[in-house]
Amino acid sequence: MSYDLLVFDPAEAPRDRTRFLQWFQKTLESADGVPYDDPAHTTPNLRAWFDNIRRIYPPLDGPLATEDYENPNVTDYSIGHHAIYASFGWPVAETAYTIIRELAVKHAVGFYDASGDEGDGEIYFPGDTLRPPSKGAWREISKQFQDISDKLKDKQ
Repeated sequence: MSYDLLVFDPAEAPRDRTRFLQWFQKTLESADGVPYDDPAHTTPNLRAWFDNIRRIYPPLDGPLATEDYENPNVTDYSIGHHAIYASFGWPVAETAYTIIRELAVKHAVGFYDASGDEGDGEIYFPGDTLRPPSKGAWREISKQFQDISDKLKDKQ
């Protein structure tokens, strides 16, 4: 179980919500023959976004994978030509959400809150006004996991 976010090439994704969600599903199911753990084959803006985010949330797999598997920020990325899907551990979900949004704006890529539980996961395209941050129930789940993680660290 993870908290999942997507960044994407805004030139490839439809703006209409229904069509976007269809595109998102197709993107997740697509097997286009490229390694899904290597940012070399994605767009320049997505690569720049990934280069920033991997310093905070290092990848679990691929050529840039961390060897520090105890790091709670280790993240599973699926990198496609036009999108990067990131699966975060629940203890870091709240901070990851904030940072992913900020870096999406900085690198002019789209953002989709795939785990959003407010009925309409946020979809952001560069140039749009960001919605107020999600107030979803996922934040409470993240806090509970963070509390458990903190208690385990205190016992060590």
